[in-house]
Amino acid sequence: MTPMSREQQVSAVFVQVADSLIDNFDLLEFLDQLCAHCVSLLDVTAAGILLANENDTLQTIAASDENTHLLELFALQHDQGPCVECYRTGTPRTNIDLNSPTATSAWPAFATRARRSGFHTAHVFPLRLRNRAIGAMNLFHASQQPLSPQDASLAQALADIATIALLQQRDLDQEQTEKAQLQRALTTRITIEQAKGILAERWNTSPDTAFTALRAYARAHQLRVSDCARQIIDQTLDTDHIPHP
Repeated sequence: MTPMSREQQVSAVFVQVADSLIDNFDLLEFLDQLCAHCVSLLDVTAAGILLANENDTLQTIAASDENTHLLELFALQHDQGPCVECYRTGTPRTNIDLNSPTATSAWPAFATRARRSGFHTAHVFPLRLRNRAIGAMNLFHASQQPLSPQDASLAQALADIATIALLQQRDLDQEQTEKAQLQRALTTRITIEQAKGILAERWNTSPDTAFTALRAYARAHQLRVSDCARQIIDQTLDTDHIPHP
């Protein structure tokens, strides 16, 4: 199969946003795919989306892969890091040198963990709703590779698409309703993490491999990953029916 061009990939993202209007739209699957598009389109090493919960604390909702070190790095940003800064200010920040004490003075623990995970440059973009942020998108480079102004504009557009997907079916004039919807999205992510852990332990494999198998099963049966995860936790889905990795 011929690889899609950059323009074709961008078009595919917008088609997926249009598909989000249907009732059976899998939000978390879309956000994971959006992170993967960021890696491909922007030539970054990894991408993740963090969303604010009801307590105004950032939580990881999507990532370009299920690498344990990457998820731990995002988890650290619940309390500190460029995503927290971006969420609070609503301002994007690019080409953050993670090796620079000056650039990372506000979150040294995060910078240290990022370097240990093999990342040397970071970029952050807000998920904006009107004049405020509801979360942030983080991009990482394994090298000190700058993001061009054109790529930064595309990255912000992709972050805006994530916001549209999160909020397109909600009454944006009712803040409490909106917060409840966002909290449900975060709760669904936790459900998937729990199911992934159950499969990983049962199969004696990595969470990343377990998630890949779970997602493949859901797609093959035209189900949402979140629904399959809930059935695994409720023990209403026989995990022997899921092809083992």
